Amino acid sequence: MVRYVVGGCGIGLMVFGGALLLQQPEPWRIGMWLAGGVLVHDGLIAPLIIALAAAAGLRLRGVPRAALVVAASVTVIALPPLLRPGGVANATVLPLDYLRNWLLAMAAVAAITVAYVGVRACLRRAARRR
Repeated sequence: MVRYVVGGCGIGLMVFGGALLLQQPEPWRIGMWLAGGVLVHDGLIAPLIIALAAAAGLRLRGVPRAALVVAASVTVIALPPLLRPGGVANATVLPLDYLRNWLLAMAAVAAITVAYVGVRACLRRAARRR
C-alpha cells in the first residue's frame, strides 16, 4: 500500500513539474538540461565509478557506491563555477564561495556515509554477539 501512495505522489509531482515546465518561455532548454543531467549520470558518472571501483579491486555496494555517485553528480554540477577563470565583472553574478561550499558538500557526503556504514557495522557486530 505504501508503495502505491509513494508512487502516486511521485507521479503527481512529475505532472506538477511538467506543468511548471510548460509555463516557461523556452521549456525545451530546461528539458535539454534535465535530459543532459540524466545522460551524464547514466552514461558517464555511474559507469566510471563502477569501473574505477573494479580496477581498484573494491566491491562497492549500496551506500558507498551511492555516496560516490552523489559526490560525482554534485561535482559535475559545480564544475562551471569552480573552473571559471578569475573573478567576474559583476560581483552579484556568482556571489558565493563555490570551492568552499563544494568542499563542505563533499565533507557532508563523506561524514554521512562513514557514520551510516559505521553504525551498520556496530549493529551487525551486536547482532552476532547475541
